[in-house]
Amino acid sequence: MNAIEVNNVSKSYGKVKALDDVSFTVGQGEVFGLIGPDGAGKTSLYRILCTLLLPDSGTVAVDGFDSVRQMTDIRRRVGYMPGKFSLYEDLTVEENLAFFATLFGTTVEEGYDSIRAIYSQIERFKNRRAGALSGGMKQKLALSCALVHSPSVLFLDEPTTGVDPVSRKEFWDMLGALKDRGITIVASTPYLDEVCRCERVAFLDHGQVRGIGTPDEILTRFADIFNPPGIEHATGSEVHEENVIEVEHLVKAFGSFHAVDDISFTVKRGEIFGFLGANGAGKTTAMHMLTGLNQPTSGTGRVVGYDIRTEHEQIKKHIGYMSQKFSLYEDLTVAENIRLFGGIYGMNDADIARKTDEMLERLRFADHKNTLVASLPLGWKQKLAFSVSIFHEPGVVFLDEPTGGVDPATRRQFWELIYDAASRGITVFVTTHYMDEAEYCDRISIMVDGKIKAIGTPSELKQKFNQPDMDHVFTYLARQATRSSD
Repeated sequence: MNAIEVNNVSKSYGKVKALDDVSFTVGQGEVFGLIGPDGAGKTSLYRILCTLLLPDSGTVAVDGFDSVRQMTDIRRRVGYMPGKFSLYEDLTVEENLAFFATLFGTTVEEGYDSIRAIYSQIERFKNRRAGALSGGMKQKLALSCALVHSPSVLFLDEPTTGVDPVSRKEFWDMLGALKDRGITIVASTPYLDEVCRCERVAFLDHGQVRGIGTPDEILTRFADIFNPPGIEHATGSEVHEENVIEVEHLVKAFGSFHAVDDISFTVKRGEIFGFLGANGAGKTTAMHMLTGLNQPTSGTGRVVGYDIRTEHEQIKKHIGYMSQKFSLYEDLTVAENIRLFGGIYGMNDADIARKTDEMLERLRFADHKNTLVASLPLGWKQKLAFSVSIFHEPGVVFLDEPTGGVDPATRRQFWELIYDAASRGITVFVTTHYMDEAEYCDRISIMVDGKIKAIGTPSELKQKFNQPDMDHVFTYLARQATRSSD
């Protein structure tokens, strides 16, 4: 019996056709993947399946109920985790769970058996605000909120984006346990290892289903999209002897908790340096000190020759920074964003105009100079945000998970930009949860419990820990953590 039937569904927003004659079925108790690039139509499809949006044409049935005529029956039976966590960050863990239980006409006590295995892992933090949880813990809370009313179908829209590899594996292990209880699961993900944990997948592109089959069948058939050829990069070929970052015995304490606990390392000019660690390991705190956003408790550090304690304003002028949440103004055009940031960096009008034309030509964005950033695809925004962050040719650019939630082909294009920047002598300091990207770095450090547990080239680390790839190296080290990732 099918738990979900989608027949010839179309949906448009003005002239944009988000879904174009989409059809597929999902069996009861099946783990089914929806994969495709940003803007493919996945979120619109989820919203139709959850009865939050009406299709322009076609029909949808969930557990035998029609999504238009029987939407109330469907809502009682489905759980939904949207792409951005559906949590109220100012409410505590317990308050979030109680709120969602109330929405579905139940209580936490009545639904506890449905969530026991997952919620028990975070229950000791029930009085903590959701906004203060790590990514992995937010995942568990959001999943608990989606399950508290004992749904028969679970919809997950990229639930693990921005979460470290170990937490992602744990999350999919939890989904396996839910499948064993007979729950039907439809999940989208940009991570290929997660795609392979589905029984079947549908590849959605430009609103159309281009293929349905087992993960192996789809990943093989569309290998050019999901497994593009590797990037040629002579490791360390452009690296210079001069140190651009120097850190000695750096500590950042919050009361008795040492978020960063005595770390030391150097990074050379033109080097691509991967700064890895599980959620809560201390990466972001360390980056905030290096970028002048936070002051160390003890220890010393210099970035592009400036002291991180006393010259943080100078540091900010000589570095680039790209955060997880892109630092572009969506209501400005491409050219207006470039001009704004060029002015912030202290560049004169003539240089801004000249370099803008050069940059747009290099990115092949010349025809989109006057396009609002809000209307650009995610991958384009990323490439523009990175290019803007190095527009003033900084000594170092800090990239905080710059490729989260993006398909492999677009990530490959982004790394070509990184290699180009490094070849011009710009040091790239990057955090990522994609372990294939860790292989692209000249050197890598891996933080565990606030300390650097390993540092070296990808080859050196794989050899040292006798592991076949960086994913296994990361998992081996991250699982040695003793403090919670909260």
